[in-house]
Amino acid sequence: MPKSAPGSEPARHLIIPFAGRGTPGCRAIIAELRLPRLERLMTRMQPLQDDMQEETTFSPPHERALAAALGLPVQDGRIPWAALQARQLGLPEAPAGHGWGRLDLCHWHVGIDDVALGDPRTLTVDAAESATLLALLTPFFAEDGIALHAGGHPGQWLASGALFDTLATASVDRAAGQPISEWSPLADAGRPLRRLQNETQMLLYTNPLNDARAERGLPPINSFWASGTGALPTVVRPVDPAPETDERLRMPALLDDAPGWAMAWRSLDEDVVAPLLAALESGADVRLTLCGDRIARTFGPRTGGGIGALARRLFERAPAPVDVLGAL
Repeated sequence: MPKSAPGSEPARHLIIPFAGRGTPGCRAIIAELRLPRLERLMTRMQPLQDDMQEETTFSPPHERALAAALGLPVQDGRIPWAALQARQLGLPEAPAGHGWGRLDLCHWHVGIDDVALGDPRTLTVDAAESATLLALLTPFFAEDGIALHAGGHPGQWLASGALFDTLATASVDRAAGQPISEWSPLADAGRPLRRLQNETQMLLYTNPLNDARAERGLPPINSFWASGTGALPTVVRPVDPAPETDERLRMPALLDDAPGWAMAWRSLDEDVVAPLLAALESGADVRLTLCGDRIARTFGPRTGGGIGALARRLFERAPAPVDVLGAL
């Protein structure tokens, strides 16, 4: 993306995850959404590119869009988020043949027919719990040649080892609330990971830490979810400008909370889309990427000038936001 000329408005790129959602509640409420700023913005923009994938891909569209903007390799289930975070934290580079993985402590809901992954972001793991379990599991993982490190926040760790070099894993945003069997890496390469998850379950089943959580009305921490696996290139060249993301749609979208999703969209329209519209009207080079379950669709300013361009804007119908969101 070109940089802004000196003295002009700075270029901006906004990525909105879960802008469209195919679950029953969210799909039903799309037609009722009234998003005046987004509607006005869309009349001044045109589609630039689509990244269309199946809903069964391990990496959702918003992660693919963000990875591309950051200059990361975009391979399904192997966007190296963990390796990027490790570099940002100043951790030693993994040796050749080794990769990184992000491990999120989580609660597996055991049902009659399946086991579902609880969203790690709602688990409420404090720093002391995270440190206690990290100390407990570090030697256990070391037996498989995996080194554990504290991550960016409690309940999230970074792991390095040969297991994570080429193993494709599903994003938490794909798997949360879903049966684990649908999103676990089922190939032979994933067997060590599945074994570690099951053995971690057994280690934590009777851990006093979970007794204390039960007394506080919190679900037990009974396993982990691995994602963001892979190795990072020596040189990463992000696209200018750095992308902005807003994730306020994530939680209601994953819960199929249609009223909450619509409310989050209205707040986005006022708090985030309005400034983007103002930037565009001030001459900024603006990009907007709307992401759903299958598609990341990027828009940029309409090009061309003169009477012909004005006539096209008058007579060409810009896509309605509800139609755009419904197609994601």
